[in-house]
Amino acid sequence: MANQPNPAPEIAAAATRAAAPGFPERGVPIFSTFNRLGLWTLYMKEVRRFFKVQTQTIWAPAMTTLLYLMIFTVAMGRGGREVLGVNFASFIAPGLIVMGMMGNAFANTSFNFLAGKIQGTIVDYLMPPISNGELIIALIGAAVTRAVLVGLAITLAMLLWPGVQLQIAHPWAVVWFGLMGSVLLAVIGLITSVWADKFDHAAMISNFVITPLTMLSGTFYVISNLQPAFQAVSRVNPFFYVISGFRFGFLGQSDIGATNMAVLNGALYVGALNVLLLGALYGLLKSGWKLKS
Repeated sequence: MANQPNPAPEIAAAATRAAAPGFPERGVPIFSTFNRLGLWTLYMKEVRRFFKVQTQTIWAPAMTTLLYLMIFTVAMGRGGREVLGVNFASFIAPGLIVMGMMGNAFANTSFNFLAGKIQGTIVDYLMPPISNGELIIALIGAAVTRAVLVGLAITLAMLLWPGVQLQIAHPWAVVWFGLMGSVLLAVIGLITSVWADKFDHAAMISNFVITPLTMLSGTFYVISNLQPAFQAVSRVNPFFYVISGFRFGFLGQSDIGATNMAVLNGALYVGALNVLLLGALYGLLKSGWKLKS
């Protein structure tokens, strides 16, 4: 008994720390600095995850999009049909590129938390010493990286297709709408993965929300061909501004409006929507809804 250490000093020290003002409660994480290493580690982990199966995650979407181009060009582009002053293939090519980017950004993030909840590995996202903001940046950054790689692969494939002419008229529009469209779908994908309890739920959002909004956003037509009521509906759809704005970057014109200011207003609308959705996502992660309960 005499050789055993006396635990009294340790107990007293622990009590002193607990009584100190500002000492965090047990189980409450405190992040005093920006964890760049943790953010980068999670980002690289997500990038390597989809890059290990790049045939499926990068090159397969390029092939699928090329089939869309082939089918719609053959079906609707005969007879030298022109839209917005260019041939039909060149008209739909930018929309197909950004559509592929957006779809893959959603696919990347809609898998994150959902797979963790189903497989019981959700602690891999919740336990590391990174804040909710750093977690969001890492996951969305990886999704945008995949979207950009898919966009480059689709562009390369389309440049080999006869009749497609891709010349950048407004680089800012290509960069802004490409990135904002990818971020928009990445955020929606993360919100979906927080809400969903099984893969069927994520597939439901993809099939009944994402795909209809994408197909009805002016990818294959200009909205001036629609009835006024349907034009009004299209102008509420954020996907319409992403696709038409991205097309404006290549062709120098779009069906958003007759002036560059109209395109700029569309860019601000998409950016503001992203900010709102990011705020909602941050609130969900902070509350721990369906993640920590």
